[in-house]
Amino acid sequence: MEKCGTNLPMREGPKRPANPMTKPLKVGVMGAGAIGCFVGGQLAARGVSVVLVGRERLRAEIEATGLVLKDLDGATTTVREVGFALDASALADCGVVLCCVKSPTTAKTGEALAPVLARGAVVVSLQNGVRNSEVLRSHLPKQTVLGAVVGFNVVAPGAGVFRRTTSGPLVIQESSEECIAALAKELRSRFEVELVRDIRAFQYAKLVMNVNNAVGALSDVPTRDLLFEPGYRRIIAALMGEALGVMRSAGIRPARLGPLPPWVLPLALRLPTPLLRLVARAQLKIDPEARSSMWDDLSKGRLTEVDDLNGEIVHLAETSGVKAPLNQRVVELVHEVEKSAAGSPKLSAAALWAALHRP
Repeated sequence: MEKCGTNLPMREGPKRPANPMTKPLKVGVMGAGAIGCFVGGQLAARGVSVVLVGRERLRAEIEATGLVLKDLDGATTTVREVGFALDASALADCGVVLCCVKSPTTAKTGEALAPVLARGAVVVSLQNGVRNSEVLRSHLPKQTVLGAVVGFNVVAPGAGVFRRTTSGPLVIQESSEECIAALAKELRSRFEVELVRDIRAFQYAKLVMNVNNAVGALSDVPTRDLLFEPGYRRIIAALMGEALGVMRSAGIRPARLGPLPPWVLPLALRLPTPLLRLVARAQLKIDPEARSSMWDDLSKGRLTEVDDLNGEIVHLAETSGVKAPLNQRVVELVHEVEKSAAGSPKLSAAALWAALHRP
């Protein structure tokens, strides 16, 4: 196991007296990517003991610059006091592990964590999709595994920089575990945090929003531009409308995640652009640099989460006896690009609309 950490100055809040009756919170991040580094970095900035597990490239960036966290309000925090390791064994003494790997590697991650985690450690899945918690539980029968939803976007342009680019809450499944109460307390100083009983309803709400990811990946257009360009907006509204129709057929009622209930989203996207700008300005903050993680995966020649996003809608349609042709076509298009490893095809709105409706 390789592990590194530095102890240079960082932005600090007021010192808090230790509670001798409470074990200090130690948090591990399995899969130190954009979300894992931003959330873990914000905890480390609070003085929480954090160890990140990720790639050698990222370790070199952090050693050189620290974790540079940029928030929507312009605040920048540089964190240097954080552990970094290349192997899951570094998480052996963590009370909470945030699982932030991409969905296709969840099973492999569960296998890696099983012989490592101490009894009583709690795993929180900060992943897209609706099945990852179940997959982790199948490999970690001795652990408490909780679902969660990250309602905001983070991009990683490089050089140790992690930039939050949209507003939104962090929703975590309720638990009687003391470490989750401690985790939520620390997170609330940096994020809007909700603890909920029915995490599944929130996961489906995020799924509705995430069908948009493939549009950004296939077009190479930033998220904010997608929302205000009528052609792309029509595509997103159609994909979301189809997803919501499938969920209704399956008897699923997604929760409200963010300022608007899920069923309103396709309607809002069909508003005239000037009116939509007014609504969006009042309800949602989107940085011009916002991009989907699927775009990032395609641009770097990696496998995407399309099977766990648009593909989940297709699976749900099949089990409910209905069709989801638009989301099915999105899955096919993304897989075609994955095989070519050529990055985003940069489809125009007209070309993507035609491709989605091609027999």
